[in-house]
Amino acid sequence: MRVFLFLIPAILMAQTPPAKSPDPATKAGAPAAAPGALTTDDQKTIYAIGLSMSQQLSQLGLSRAELEILKQALTDAAAGKPAVDLNTWGPKINTFAQARVARAAVAEKARGKAFADKAAAEPGATHAPSGLVYRELAAGTGSSPKATDKVRVNYRGTFIDGTEFDSSYKTNAPAEFPLNGVIACWTEAVQRMKVGGKSRLVCPSDIAYGDQGRPSIPAGATLVFEIELLGINP
Repeated sequence: MRVFLFLIPAILMAQTPPAKSPDPATKAGAPAAAPGALTTDDQKTIYAIGLSMSQQLSQLGLSRAELEILKQALTDAAAGKPAVDLNTWGPKINTFAQARVARAAVAEKARGKAFADKAAAEPGATHAPSGLVYRELAAGTGSSPKATDKVRVNYRGTFIDGTEFDSSYKTNAPAEFPLNGVIACWTEAVQRMKVGGKSRLVCPSDIAYGDQGRPSIPAGATLVFEIELLGINP
């Protein structure tokens, strides 16, 4: 939320359009790139800014009509003709954002609970008091780590709809970290594993990233992980 609250006022405060400098490509007689054709590093970086904003705005659960208002604000700001006074309405952004994130978290947690309840009913699954749903996929033969140990794992993280948001397999680089330095779901679950084993975890938001989420993780999100314990370093 911190980045979101920084970006939006900064954009809306751009009430005076910058002076337009000649496009170097046009000046040299070359045709300008068509909108949407990302050919330069600057264009791709600007596009990435838009993607980053989109991730953060998604936490607000804006309707199509509200997104149109947002687009209009960007257009008006660029033209130097804002429809409202930012000094008056800017201070209300934080309260609005907090309320929307809280509302989105409630809905997300309800979907997550239904998913976790279904996962807990699967054969071999264990539903812990913390809310963790743990299911062993392959038994290990080594020792089990303590919370104070450093572990080395391969993992894949998805949302409950199956969308992958992180994976060590993609980079072919196992992760190594102190077990008590990660989300509570991992700290609890990995201690159940033995080296060489693989497990599936369903992590409610209360033992994951909570009602605030992260820029790439919705507020209140239940997360699913497949973890392979490769080693333990005391």
